Amino acid sequence: MIRVGQGFDVHAFAPGRPLKLCGVIIPYELGLLGHSDADVAIHALMDALLGAAALGDIGKLFPDNDQKYEGADSTLLLKEVVALLHENNYKIVNFDITIIAQEPKISPYVGSMRAIMAPCCGIPLDCVSVKATTTEKLGFTGRKEGIAALACALIEKI
Repeated sequence: MIRVGQGFDVHAFAPGRPLKLCGVIIPYELGLLGHSDADVAIHALMDALLGAAALGDIGKLFPDNDQKYEGADSTLLLKEVVALLHENNYKIVNFDITIIAQEPKISPYVGSMRAIMAPCCGIPLDCVSVKATTTEKLGFTGRKEGIAALACALIEKI
């Protein structure tokens, strides 16, 4: 049996924080505001994976009022989601993440992002897609107020 899930997340820009996307620190004057490291792309992926397995969402699993997750590394949280999938007899087949940002340019970091995400999820590099787009200066991302991310994931019962 195969199952598909989708995820979406958004975080506002904030001064004094690093900008981390798919586990990669990207040099930029602003980071993203959030309880954890605010890695919007990984958050969208985790929700896609949890949704595909009907296991809830990251708000349920990693509540933002739990101090244990304050400043948490989202790659470690992703590994917990992958372990939960395995406990429920699912494996990840592939996933696709779209990062929506007017700035900064994401394309120079996509290779590094994929290289981090593949082992976190226990899948081959060619099963990991990360890409970026702008909103042509429309909306909150176009006004450079934050970053959004969409993810789609395919899992299989094992």
